[in-house]
Amino acid sequence: MSLLPHSLAFALHANGLTGRIHAAQGGRFDPWPVLKLINPVGAATWIATELAEDGDTLFGLADLGFGCPELGCFSLREIKTVRLPFGLAIERDADFDPLAPLSVWTETAQRLGSIARAEAALRRGKSDRLLPEPDRRPEPGEGGEGS
Repeated sequence: MSLLPHSLAFALHANGLTGRIHAAQGGRFDPWPVLKLINPVGAATWIATELAEDGDTLFGLADLGFGCPELGCFSLREIKTVRLPFGLAIERDADFDPLAPLSVWTETAQRLGSIARAEAALRRGKSDRLLPEPDRRPEPGEGGEGS
């Protein structure tokens, strides 16, 4: 599986261009992540929102497993060169669901200490929003019958 298929590279480049346009106009751009890369035998995780024109520099949130995810740039080429035990390499999470804009990922991951914990919290939040509100009976004296 390719770490960066053409469709994802296109979306990352589009976000990069949009971000530059917003910055030139004094605006703020808060894109949703497009790409998630993982270490299949460790804690390192990267989520990216933008790819620079050089085709190598990704922007997003990096978590090397030390409890302090950081927002910034990282090199796709360097990530591709990482060799792991058992002949494994860094992989793309093909089932990645972006769940929220990068600012929410960053705040949540930094507060919880990892991208993995942030993802679990954001998934819980998403499922909570999808569930219907539970039926609630009025408390005595709140209205309804007998008031």
